[in-house]
Amino acid sequence: MQRYTKQQLALRNGQDKPEVWVAYKGVIYDVTASRLWKKGMHYEHWAGQDLTEELPEAPHTEKVFEKFQAIGQLA
Repeated sequence: MQRYTKQQLALRNGQDKPEVWVAYKGVIYDVTASRLWKKGMHYEHWAGQDLTEELPEAPHTEKVFEKFQAIGQLA
């Protein structure tokens, strides 16, 4: 898997570039196709970030990432 920096991930926020990516536990997921991330935001969470520390506050588990393609690793 390709490695991306936090700066490269930050550009995939749905605004600076068309891709919408998020990271969780060092893995970057492409959530572009998700209607819940269409504008680069999902509730109070922004795309282009590592969401590892935010997931415990979510009403779902990490299994939600199984729906998305892992496209890289966070460097």
